[in-house]
Amino acid sequence: MNANPRRLVGGAPEAAYTIEFDGRAVPAEAGQTIAAALWGAGILAWRTTREGGAPRGAFCGIGSCYDCLITVNGRPNQRACLVPARAGDTVTTQEGTGHADLAV
Repeated sequence: MNANPRRLVGGAPEAAYTIEFDGRAVPAEAGQTIAAALWGAGILAWRTTREGGAPRGAFCGIGSCYDCLITVNGRPNQRACLVPARAGDTVTTQEGTGHADLAV
């Protein structure tokens, strides 16, 4: 018997939808954060550091460390581990401060 949490509580998945990440369709389910949807699609990094351009993704998973910053629907510096994935979201990799096109 498969003992996944959803089966143990008798739950059923809600309708799935997609978000877009850097031009790629990524499946998501109701209640997932953007980080969870990206992880589920095998995407582990979605930001580069200001100095050196090192890849970053989720680290703490609770919104404390800011490693998971991402641009969502044109808004930079969103914490992917806290922002709910919503149908039709456009998510892009954040480079540096996320403000390059804003001249900040």
